[in-house]
Amino acid sequence: MKLIGSLTSPYVRKVRIVLAEKKLDYELILDDPWGPATHVTAHNPLGKVPCLIMDENGALFDSRVIVEYLDTLSPVGRLIPPPGRERVEVKRWEAVADGIMDAAAAAFMETHRRPEPQRNIDWVDRQHHKIRAGLDYMDQLLGEQSYCMGVNLCLADIAVGAALGYLDLRFPDTDWRAGHPHLARLAEKLGTRPSFAATRPPAA
Repeated sequence: MKLIGSLTSPYVRKVRIVLAEKKLDYELILDDPWGPATHVTAHNPLGKVPCLIMDENGALFDSRVIVEYLDTLSPVGRLIPPPGRERVEVKRWEAVADGIMDAAAAAFMETHRRPEPQRNIDWVDRQHHKIRAGLDYMDQLLGEQSYCMGVNLCLADIAVGAALGYLDLRFPDTDWRAGHPHLARLAEKLGTRPSFAATRPPAA
């Protein structure tokens, strides 16, 4: 398998952590989807990363689709429960974490990639409100549990860890840990895992 992605994308990092936790071999192909030389469009019509190229079965895109497929490839460390209430709860965690990533990426692009006269500050504030609301929700839901779903690592933790890591990367001056002690504790624990350490994005 080949994974097309960038080192700073939290969605790509989520997939890479799953690959590491599942002990699956792959080749990482770096690509800048915003650059003129991008080649991800040859495999994903939306021109986004991550994109997983499979030997005989074409390509998969969208991190949620990719991680669900990867979890079926090996019985090692199942990360997604079978259909039922527990699975829905894991996917709910993933949806909130991905929503935080979406809002953070949108705010970063607006404030760092758009010329200042064209920036919409009200829209950026709206994205930061989404981030704060998502963090509040997850911190309360996590509580004193060791992991998002109790005592074992699952996809929920990986998605949350990728989102928190992206906030550290793009908004290092924003102390999201203040007021979110449960998430701060989880992030510290996840940071010691080899899968998280090996995929930590380079400093901006």
